[in-house]
Amino acid sequence: MKPSVISALCLGLLSATAAKAADTGSQAFSTSRIAQTAGQYGHYIGSDVRSMDPLGSLGGNAGYNNTGSGNIGAFNSGTGNVGAFNGNNNTSSTSGNHNIGAFNGNGNTGEYDGNANVGAFNGNFNGGSFNGNSNVGAFNGNFNGRGNR
Repeated sequence: MKPSVISALCLGLLSATAAKAADTGSQAFSTSRIAQTAGQYGHYIGSDVRSMDPLGSLGGNAGYNNTGSGNIGAFNSGTGNVGAFNGNNNTSSTSGNHNIGAFNGNGNTGEYDGNANVGAFNGNFNGGSFNGNSNVGAFNGNFNGRGNR
């Protein structure tokens, strides 16, 4: 082949690669924004649930075996949790609230830990303050603020 043909092919391949990299970068940014927005809406929904009182005689809970207030689903504690097994075994009432999904905001020993998570297995077993909050997806924000073990 002529050198000009090889140069043209290389330039075309380089352009396609750069375009794909630009697409991937914007997709990563979009995913980050989606996660942030979902977390924000999860917090809003949790706050709305907290203000509801569907079964006032049962502490404002709907579902099965919920404690706390404003919880919907099963085996939830804390405030404003929707789903199952959210907000249990926390040492502070400021932890394990406004979670949506399953197994979020459990076993926290600090204050304001494990709140406003959306998904599964988020915001669990945190110590200190303000750890494991506003996660979206699965297995995020766990075991923070507990020191070295």
